Amino acid sequence: MGAFPNTQPLFLSLAQQLRERVDAGEWPDGARLPAERALASSYTVGINTVRRAVGQLVDEGVVVRRQGSGTYVSPRSRRPRRTIGVIVPSRSYYFPAVVEGIAEVADAAGVALRVVSSEYDDALEIRRIRELLAAGCSGLLITPTLHLADPAARLDLLRSLPIPVVLMERMPTDGAPDDRLSAVCTDVVAGGYAAVRHLVGQGRRRIGFLGRGDTASADAAWRGFQRAVDDLALPDIPRAVVRRQTWDHAALTDYAQRAASTGLDGVVCLGDREATALLPRLRDAGLTTPDDVAVVAYDDEEAADAALPLTAVSPPKREVGRLATATVLRQMSRHDDRAPVRMLLQPVVRVRASTTNTRRSVQPLAKTSSAS
Repeated sequence: MGAFPNTQPLFLSLAQQLRERVDAGEWPDGARLPAERALASSYTVGINTVRRAVGQLVDEGVVVRRQGSGTYVSPRSRRPRRTIGVIVPSRSYYFPAVVEGIAEVADAAGVALRVVSSEYDDALEIRRIRELLAAGCSGLLITPTLHLADPAARLDLLRSLPIPVVLMERMPTDGAPDDRLSAVCTDVVAGGYAAVRHLVGQGRRRIGFLGRGDTASADAAWRGFQRAVDDLALPDIPRAVVRRQTWDHAALTDYAQRAASTGLDGVVCLGDREATALLPRLRDAGLTTPDDVAVVAYDDEEAADAALPLTAVSPPKREVGRLATATVLRQMSRHDDRAPVRMLLQPVVRVRASTTNTRRSVQPLAKTSSAS
């Protein structure tokens, strides 16, 4: 029957496959499982592997052993709740809202969560995956550290797991066209584009980009910015497009001076913290915000709390969590029919004082969402 990956002990992989057959109703409540020797023959494994796998299901309450009779499926009402494992890079920035969306859908479905963080550490992320598999999770939601590791190797590992996997905020764009990994993500390119279009709507034409080079969204936001500059026939100002690994005081001061010398009237910043730190540097360079230079941040985590509230591109973080959870739940309920899903959600621009002094409502992009 099913092949087993090398990402966990063999008995745990077998336990997962047996658990899925129970969940799918192949063995209904009270049904007797095949004898252990029959399972060993069916899966081409040793009898001890089968005994350990069945013992794992007994420990989880999925099945019960009856002395001299066999192993039987426990009634659903007596089984512990299914569990979804969740791995995010941070529990303090950006992803708390994603986790709130996950919890909302999981609670409604009666499914438990095990939420852990990889702390943007590649080795720790692999340990977290193994821990969640060993804990008997039935599905995995993960934001992998693709920009810090070998992305092909990490995606291959995730494809090999014996449970459904849905990526969040990471799209496996370099895979084959028939790649079966599912993903639910913000369209970051659209976010970079929307930031420029908002500034143009405020009468700005000479627009710069202050970005990071070490984040998962860095390249996509920059591509969106560049596409908008081309589409909207804006001046190309190379000296005003700067991407760095980190932005310290000296680098921000230099950028503010570039803004003054090149006559910028708008800046797109990735992300909130860089935009907040730029504001006083612009003032030191003799530029006022928003009168001289309007500023749009990307992330909308801390933008509203800046001394001058920042207009920001706001990813739909909760909705990413909700849709990712709904996807993995559907896949958990289908043993052999897990149609892969790729979803891109459009961000919105939340308008605040850094681009206008007039109260305005949230401005969505023309297209609200797309899926393929």
